[in-house]
Amino acid sequence: MADRNGAGTGGDEQARNVEVVKRYLRTFVTKDLTELAEVVDEDVEIYGSGVAVRGRRYPEATVSSPGLTVLDQEIQEIFAAGDRVVVSLAQTYRRDATGATTVQSACKMYRLAGGRIVQFWGEQDTYGLLRGLGLLPDEPITF
Repeated sequence: MADRNGAGTGGDEQARNVEVVKRYLRTFVTKDLTELAEVVDEDVEIYGSGVAVRGRRYPEATVSSPGLTVLDQEIQEIFAAGDRVVVSLAQTYRRDATGATTVQSACKMYRLAGGRIVQFWGEQDTYGLLRGLGLLPDEPITF
């Protein structure tokens, strides 16, 4: 069991898993693909937003998105249980072409094996991100 900051009573493995996930999340700010490769398995399975894909190239592409910079990241809550780590976070993005900034919230769950992320699931507020960066109109959608 872990507290809001990931300090666990479930052992050293859970604490190591929390640190691996934090290192992975940090790559969104640093864009350090070497560090990403150290903590994400080459055949990682990724589920979310209605898709399922496999391969480290997907998070690598997200981390290195041209024209989009993560300025700040705040982990709201992190919880470890066994081989799983669950995180809720907020990232501040800048659209480099315009300087527009916005905050995107997300909730992710990671499964780790051998000190690496081998699966993750999650959702993030992509609609809010696109609206906040001026890429979608800031008006209600009509259905």
